[in-house]
Parts: sequence; structure tokens; C-alpha cells
Amino acid sequence: MGANTKIEWADHTFNPWLGCHHVSPGCDHCYAEAWAKRSGLVQWGPNAARRRSADANWKKPIEWNAQADAEGVRRRVFCASLADVFDDRIPPRWHQDLWLLISQTKHLDWLLLTKRPQNIQSLLPDDWGEGYPNVWLGCSAENQQRLALVGRYLQAIPAAVRFLSCEPLLEDIDIEPYLRCEDCGYSRSDMALHMDHHLCRYPDRVLDWVIVGGESGPGARPMNPSWVRIIINACEEAGTPVFFKQWGEWAPLVSGAGFKQPKRIHQFPDGSRVGRVGKKNAGRTLHGRTYDGIPTPRGVPIS
Repeated sequence: MGANTKIEWADHTFNPWLGCHHVSPGCDHCYAEAWAKRSGLVQWGPNAARRRSADANWKKPIEWNAQADAEGVRRRVFCASLADVFDDRIPPRWHQDLWLLISQTKHLDWLLLTKRPQNIQSLLPDDWGEGYPNVWLGCSAENQQRLALVGRYLQAIPAAVRFLSCEPLLEDIDIEPYLRCEDCGYSRSDMALHMDHHLCRYPDRVLDWVIVGGESGPGARPMNPSWVRIIINACEEAGTPVFFKQWGEWAPLVSGAGFKQPKRIHQFPDGSRVGRVGKKNAGRTLHGRTYDGIPTPRGVPIS
């Protein structure tokens, strides 16, 4: 429920509760739903009750916080991998308890990733203000339609970090407009000018971070390498940190890749070819390089 994690962009995973249901095409092969079916601990679906995790699990972030304090470091906590933190089916008391826990663990950066951006505003704590300094707000967008939805909600909410997770990436999407201020056109790379722009109404509404990755597990859908390159190029041009998490089950079939002939090959209309080689073999490099960008939170440093 809460432990060190295999997720490359986090140090720990914490699940305050369990259970969820599908809201978009990115949910079609949900690993959390598969876990739920195997474990039998919680039912999945819009009418299924969510289950709060054990009290012992809720104590773990306190331990992680104390350890981070002792080591003089900050740790990133992904909340929640087996649920949605902004699920409106959660009892209000559970959300209150979570916000209290977050406010008590100032040496942890909490990464709250949701597929329900329309619920964020109503479920924030009363003292949110310009955002908790140790909370990073993120939304998932696997296609252009979802990006249009989540971008509108995410840009409207102040936060120390606002990020986008394009995983599983299912089509070519244009994130460039979300990397630049809609009013003055500045990007994160020229933030000093951005903040001084006297006509700018939205000085901090650009995205701070982008995660991109392919799908893994049974039924995984292939991802076109050109979709990844477009996102990474846009982020680098705008000075936005980008984290390429994984190819997933399918990897590009390029000269020198070193794969055995895959049993399954997919060719995209642009001629790009990928083969199903498995997540481990596919890896997470693009043109021999890994992309491990991590953002610096905006605002006052956390004491």
C-alpha cells in the first residue's frame, strides 16, 4: 500500500485508499484494476465502495518524513497508485485526513496525479491559498481530447508544481500551447521576463513538468516514437523538464537496437515500426539518451 516504489520519478508510493473506475481510454488496461482482481481486496467500478488503507500504512509517510529530515533531503511521494486522489466518491473525512498528513510531512513532496481534474478545485483544503509548497498537482492526458480537458482545469489552479503525465501515450498530442503563457507567450525558460511582464494576467500558469511513457502489461498498445520526440522537443525548446518513463511493451525497431526478431510488429502510417519486446527489453532511452528532468517547485522554499 505504501513503500519504496518502482516508479522511476518517485521515491515512495502511498495509497490512502483503494478502488477506482474507468474515465478515459487510458484506463482500458489499468494495472491497478488488474491488481484489485488478483488481490480481491477491493472491487472496481463506479458503484463499488472505496476502501481505506490500514492505519499502519498511514503512519509510513511520517517515518519517511523523519528519515528525509535526518538525511537533509527531500523525497517524492506518488499518491495514489491504486486509486485516484481526487475521486469524488471518497468520504470527506478521508480527504481531510490526507491533507492533514501532507501538511505534517514538510520534507516530502507529494505528487497528486489525477484523471479527474474537474474535481480538484472542490476537493482542495480550505487553506490551499496559492498551493501547499510540498504538493505537486498533475493530470493524465493520453490523447488530444483529454489534454484539452485537463489543461483547462490544471492551468486554473495555483500550485508549487503543475505537471502533465502523458502515459500511456496513445496518439500524437500538441502540448506546446500549455508550455507557454496564453497571455504573453513566455515559456518557463524565460520566466524572469515572464514574471515582469506588466500586461501578463497569468504569470505562472505554464506547465512545470511533463512525463511521457508507453503502455505496459497485457494488451499494451504501441506508441509511435515520433509522438515521444515531438513532446520532448517541445519541452526542451520551452525549457520545461521532461521525464521519459518507459517505452512500455513496444520498442522502436531501428538499426542497432539489439533485439531478437519480435513475434509482433506494428507499423504506423508514417512508416515507424515498433516490436513487442517486453518492458524490460524496451527500456527508456531515446536515441541512446535518458530524459530524467525533474522540476524545481515555484515559490518559497520549504523550511
